[in-house]
Amino acid sequence: MAVNKCIKYLLFFFNFLFWVSGCIILGVSIYLKVSKDGNRITNESLPGIDLMIAIGVIIMLLGFLGCCGAIRENRCMLLLFFISLLVIFILLLAAGILGAVGEKKVKDWVKERLEKLTPLSKQTDDVKKDLENLQQNLKCCGLVNGASDWDVVPNSCRCNATDTDCKSGVYSTPCATQIIRLMEKHMEVVVGIAFAIAILLIAGMVFAMILYCQIGRKDAATTA
Repeated sequence: MAVNKCIKYLLFFFNFLFWVSGCIILGVSIYLKVSKDGNRITNESLPGIDLMIAIGVIIMLLGFLGCCGAIRENRCMLLLFFISLLVIFILLLAAGILGAVGEKKVKDWVKERLEKLTPLSKQTDDVKKDLENLQQNLKCCGLVNGASDWDVVPNSCRCNATDTDCKSGVYSTPCATQIIRLMEKHMEVVVGIAFAIAILLIAGMVFAMILYCQIGRKDAATTA
């Protein structure tokens, strides 16, 4: 029994897309890590970028493994590929459930990490400079408690009376709140990417198992 060429090349095409998605995740993750410019504030609140880099590398390797398994019709590679996709799918599903259930805990966790940097008077000049950069970019003031986090309110907290969050000439929103809002804003994009990856994982598992079984029947027929 011959192997279905359509399934074979569909699996190869899927794995090529999988590999490309890994490259995109890796590239975006590296860009985000570099664009943070070593800002300690964002490093404390957004530590998951290193994990995204690792995920991007793993997806690239799996895509390469799947391509080789499909083209060479190697059952061992295909089985390893299937098991790897299944594990990633389960982890992705678990992460989604935990993220949905523990959204408030994630917010509290971010605040707790940022609270470790208060009071600002005890922090180094580098941390204070990082916070001032955040205040200019996110239009916020202070880290957790607002302007009261500063002994002397810096110019980066100053705002125009026409600004939405401007009270008494300074931004009333703490930067921790703005960071959490930024996370929530991009959460839809993250969920969309995760959903797309989940579909790719399911398709990859189906094609890999079909091809795995066809190769097994072909080998059995050849042996007989």
